[in-house]
Amino acid sequence: MTRTLVDPQSVPAELRPYLQEVVHRTHAVCGSHLVSVIAVGSVALGDYRHGRSDTDVTVVVDAPLPGRALSDLAAALSHPVLPCPAAGLELVVYDKDFAARPSGEAGYLLDLNTGPLLPDRVSFDPTEPPAFWYVIDRSVAHQAGRVLYGSPARAVIAEPARADLLTALRASVREHSGGEGHLADNRILNGCRSVHFCRTGRWQAKRRAAQSIAASEERFRPLLTAALRSYEGPRAAVTALPTTDVQAFLAWVADRVDETAAADRAG
Repeated sequence: MTRTLVDPQSVPAELRPYLQEVVHRTHAVCGSHLVSVIAVGSVALGDYRHGRSDTDVTVVVDAPLPGRALSDLAAALSHPVLPCPAAGLELVVYDKDFAARPSGEAGYLLDLNTGPLLPDRVSFDPTEPPAFWYVIDRSVAHQAGRVLYGSPARAVIAEPARADLLTALRASVREHSGGEGHLADNRILNGCRSVHFCRTGRWQAKRRAAQSIAASEERFRPLLTAALRSYEGPRAAVTALPTTDVQAFLAWVADRVDETAAADRAG
């Protein structure tokens, strides 16, 4: 099987050499245990913004990997050993048996965050962080993941149960309502994506989700327009948004998620 990108045109030109090297180094470490390398996040949803977006990658392996393979992989992909051209790399490794079944757990073997604008993180313990990030990312991978190497996303990553996804969305909204460590415009756009999922059952790029919510919710339109305008710029130039308005919007988002969960239970 080729160690180059399956379809180079499926990823932004700015990321192609980097993602090809990610695939090459991951294969070099994992060898025959490597099942798939899949682009998720903004790349999968067609809204990658160079200089603003992270690049999110899901790796599926046939475990157990030999020896220090996971540590070696983290070292091989860490910035600046492999310079990341995006704001950061968020890479998660799953065992194929775990990835193939619906789950509301984090369940990863390795969680690596690295890059010029991302705090470094290497974890081998899936009980450390909240699980919701991983549940949402696996759903995005199942629905829209772009295979960089190996088997297609739908063949190796199960769609989490809807109840688990709504629980994950509620936790995500709670996290963004706290605000710590999150840019204001991204908090708003993540909320829009959550509401869009509740309405449609499909994941949409943050900006397109925000445009959709702005069109239907006139009272939030000025805030969403300001968030979209801010999101067009680099992270260093993010616009301050009114705290009261942000909290009111996220409270509204939480209510929409809770209503959707209640309707599912009743129906």
